[in-house]
Amino acid sequence: MMIKKFSGGARNGPETIQINSLPAVITRDLRLNEPRYATLSNIMKAKKKVDMMETEGLGVDSMPRNKVLDVYEPPKKKKGVMVANVHECLD
Repeated sequence: MMIKKFSGGARNGPETIQINSLPAVITRDLRLNEPRYATLSNIMKAKKKVDMMETEGLGVDSMPRNKVLDVYEPPKKKKGVMVANVHECLD
């Protein structure tokens, strides 16, 4: 068992977390529990109408270049095997 202490940037002081196995990925975000409120100006910007344009007027070729050759279901998965520990997988 490994205990790692984090002390930087926490509002409530140092935080201690306990890691039971390695490797581990630990992340922290200071804005974790702060909701993001939309401002009135951003709400108004979102209500703007978008100008619609035709692709012909832009000189863009919009013809599809993909061909569907075949459509099929993936093969059924084989039944998994339970192992007691990681070492059994490596053997």
